[in-house]
Amino acid sequence: MTSDDKQRNLELLQATAGMTANQRLVVMLYALHPTDRAGAVTETAANLAALVGMSAPVFSRTRKQVIESGWLEESDRLAHIRYYRLSPKALGVNVVVPLRRAT
Repeated sequence: MTSDDKQRNLELLQATAGMTANQRLVVMLYALHPTDRAGAVTETAANLAALVGMSAPVFSRTRKQVIESGWLEESDRLAHIRYYRLSPKALGVNVVVPLRRAT
């Protein structure tokens, strides 16, 4: 992990200060877990839950809350399995394109 990665993770941890402990744990798990080229964590919810000592239903419910608050987004779907990644909000990326007046 580079110094930039550590700084980004510390900033993410600070940005999630208003969330519940379980919500923060889910966000940080997605931030720290290996991803594919699209930034998606390609691990099952059951395995992710086990990594952090959460039951699968609690993990699923918490991840849904994190998705609804805009911290995670669906990246891909393979059959009935959905893969998620940190959203631009979580990464601190400005995705708003300023509009210019037509001339």
